[in-house]
Amino acid sequence: MKRFIGFVKKEFYHIFRDVRTMVILFGIPVVQILLFGFVITNEIKDAKIAILDHSHDEITKEITNKLLSSGYFILHQKLNSNSEIENSFRKGEIKEVIVFEQNFAEKLEREKSASIQILTDASDPNIASMLTNYTSALIYDYLKEINGEFVDRIQISPEVRMLYNPNLQGVYMFIPGIMAMILMLISALMTSISLVREKELGTMEVLLVSPLKPIQIVLGKVTPYFVLSVVNALSIILLGKFVFGMPVAGSFILLMVESMLFILLALSLGILISTVANSQQTAMMMSMFALMLPTILLSGFIFPVENMPIILQWIAFVMPPRWFIIILKDIMLKGTGLFFVWQETFVIVFMIFLFIMLSIRKFKVRLE
Repeated sequence: MKRFIGFVKKEFYHIFRDVRTMVILFGIPVVQILLFGFVITNEIKDAKIAILDHSHDEITKEITNKLLSSGYFILHQKLNSNSEIENSFRKGEIKEVIVFEQNFAEKLEREKSASIQILTDASDPNIASMLTNYTSALIYDYLKEINGEFVDRIQISPEVRMLYNPNLQGVYMFIPGIMAMILMLISALMTSISLVREKELGTMEVLLVSPLKPIQIVLGKVTPYFVLSVVNALSIILLGKFVFGMPVAGSFILLMVESMLFILLALSLGILISTVANSQQTAMMMSMFALMLPTILLSGFIFPVENMPIILQWIAFVMPPRWFIIILKDIMLKGTGLFFVWQETFVIVFMIFLFIMLSIRKFKVRLE
């Protein structure tokens, strides 16, 4: 028994001395519980909206103040005409537009009824449903305040219209997110493992003393994965369109070009991982932990970035899939062109060059 207890103590000493084991045992659970605790929420806060007030009377101002003082909404823009609505949604700056009809207060006084139109970007159907529910609930609360005990004295009817996804199909949200996750994982993971495998087997030394230059070796290793990833992207788009009815309202050529840029980004990230990892297992762990969870949690794929704490919003800002998902939704659902997605495209191109430069800096011609 003493031998067994001594053996157990020795194992504890080994565990406590191994920093990597301690990180896996205690670091990863803490990070995961904090991420899931802060990210997973069904509440709305600080959602950017626009208001188009055709009436500009006291009632519309009171309703606007009630909406903005709730803590759920931020007034991002005041619109002047109906023609500005579509452009505001295409820019991706707002989630909802509230439209007050003309002579709103007069109609309430004369006809005891008036309407408010609620237009919502339904490219994310869950968020769209929550926004309309919150808005309608606040309007009904305002009605209770002014009606008092006379419940039906005045009626305000919210007219809800879902843009870009009128039937609130969940597939419109999941296909762009899954496409980003698949391309990121396959491209980065397979590239990093492929390059690290050469290190482990010792064949990288043979390649380095061959007539091939290091850049040719790297390009030769990643080119097949680039071609296969492009085929994957095309397959996902076609399956989404013809099986699930996912529209491609914008330019198909622009969509494929943006997909190729994102694949290049994922490949360059895989190359960077391969320069850091010394084994296939390490490369796989880095790719899975550093790419899969952030893609699901911090890219806006499932949970809105606006609802996260500020520090997580900063981290989400550097997540490559976030920008690609925005591009996919804008092109496929809103039919926008390069003029509306050039900022996200610039971020992706910048990250490609950044990862390539870091990889070149870390690339070792002689293996240690």
